[in-house]
Amino acid sequence: MFGRRRKDIARGDRVHLFAPNRDSGAEFIAMTQTSKDYHRPWVYPATDMRRYRLYLDRVNNGRTFGFFVGRNEDDRLVGVVNINDVIMGGFRSGSLGYYADIELAGSGYMTQGLALVLDHAFAVLNLNRLESNIQPANAASIALVRKLGFRKEGFSPKFLQIDEIWRDHERWAILAEEWLAASGQT
Repeated sequence: MFGRRRKDIARGDRVHLFAPNRDSGAEFIAMTQTSKDYHRPWVYPATDMRRYRLYLDRVNNGRTFGFFVGRNEDDRLVGVVNINDVIMGGFRSGSLGYYADIELAGSGYMTQGLALVLDHAFAVLNLNRLESNIQPANAASIALVRKLGFRKEGFSPKFLQIDEIWRDHERWAILAEEWLAASGQT
């Protein structure tokens, strides 16, 4: 593919997580450009190197925990998971954002990748709660979090501005104790 990456953060039987880095920029841009129409209107990931560098700045400055999901068999980038807006202290919470390569959507890679991120978030980062705020018509995203044990907590009108439009979102969440019990880690 585009070359070997830095050390894995976590590894499952089909995918592994690694940190976004400068060397992964070309592959990331290729994936997001190919998948651009698949992601819209849900998310608008960087599709050029300038915006990719801004994304890396957010990750490197600690404002975002970024995880690239690579396929084990060939190291291909299959998706991205971000933990955004993390607040530590008594809150210990963040919100998830994620997107996949259109060519591999529905293959289960993102299910395992997101599960690895949940393991890391709760067992390593010691977060208490993660939210995924999803536009109601995004059936694939809702199915993904539901499969992993998230529960719907409510509906937020005009919750987030995406592409200059205030969009409604459903709030889905999972607690550390719920994930760790369900995944046999307690």
